[in-house]
Amino acid sequence: MYKRYTLENGLRVVTEHIPYVKSISIGVWIEAGAQNESSLNNGISHFIEHMLFKGTEKRSAKDIAEVIDSIGGQMNAFTSKECTCYYTKVLDSHYNLALDVLADMVFHSKFDPTEIEKERSVILEEINMYEDSPEDLVHDIASQTLFKNDPLGMPILGTKETLNNITREMILDYIKEYYVSNNAVLSIAGNFNETTLLEEIQRQFGIWTPNNQLKKVKKPADFNFENIYKNKDIEQTHICMAFKGFELDNENTYPLLVLNNILGGSMSSRLFQSIREERGLAYSIYSYPSVYKNGGNLVIYAGANPNQVEEIIRIVREEINEIVTNSISDEELNKSKEQLKGNYILGLESTSGRMTSIGKSELLLNRIYSPKEILDKIESVKSADIERIIQKVFNFAEMSITAVGKNNPIKI
Repeated sequence: MYKRYTLENGLRVVTEHIPYVKSISIGVWIEAGAQNESSLNNGISHFIEHMLFKGTEKRSAKDIAEVIDSIGGQMNAFTSKECTCYYTKVLDSHYNLALDVLADMVFHSKFDPTEIEKERSVILEEINMYEDSPEDLVHDIASQTLFKNDPLGMPILGTKETLNNITREMILDYIKEYYVSNNAVLSIAGNFNETTLLEEIQRQFGIWTPNNQLKKVKKPADFNFENIYKNKDIEQTHICMAFKGFELDNENTYPLLVLNNILGGSMSSRLFQSIREERGLAYSIYSYPSVYKNGGNLVIYAGANPNQVEEIIRIVREEINEIVTNSISDEELNKSKEQLKGNYILGLESTSGRMTSIGKSELLLNRIYSPKEILDKIESVKSADIERIIQKVFNFAEMSITAVGKNNPIKI
């Protein structure tokens, strides 16, 4: 059972006590990601994520790595469109050390100018790595195209141009605005003593100050529908077909998850069976929804021989038209719901999975759904809900297609 607390400085703390494990996972969540950026500082959220590992007033970058490694723990971070998370997983007896390291990184990172330049070079290489990975690249281009006129379209890594424009002063200003107690969540899952844990949290994070001028503007995402082809000297062509989706906590979210599972979200899905298993046209074919606070999408991906791409697009259109015309069967509906429930439960079998679930939910929704509530939402999806989603999502006039391949723009 999870519990929620709010410190006097506005920091939200969410915990889930799991007495039968010997580990504890702790995450510091900041509601700052690519969506909070502009064309001037795009990539700064991710840049800061890297810099928090580069040394504090009392620990070097090596010290930060060694202090967690020395106790057999794990430590990492990630940046997304909407948030940044710093997390550790350690034995429950080392919870206080984990909290100390996280607090040290958040409050006392030095942002040494020399380290900034070194890390800028590292991230430029990370951007180059993505450029050399066409499957990753086409998904980025799909997002940038569909949300062309919205901050959601900002690439998480930024671009080479924007990255080179980011200064230490810009980093410190961004931290001052967003790395504040009333824009953060501390999530913890595992084995702990509630009293001593809360005392340690208060000691380490009670000093965090809020930003009373913090503005969180929620407006519907601005969608853009066009077709983009990027030329790359590669053997395959990689394509994404993107449709308009739904925002977080929308009544349509769970019906869309169920529909996606049937369309291309699993090995038994229609697209996988039709395109890979029956015709052998592609090794990789799948679909997935992305859901954000102010919008979302449904993306269909395929990577194949350039000569087979147009055939794949034709089959995808046929499968979608079949769903639009005849909807789905009760058997497909029930099977998809069982798959989703099983995947969800399996994802909660680790302390890190539970920490992520409660932390992200509290940060972005300001509430936490219990596992029973989530399972009930999945189970409550009816055929009429699926039919509603089909009619809302599958509009070929509101679809963008992006492709990465070699000298062979596809006909769409």
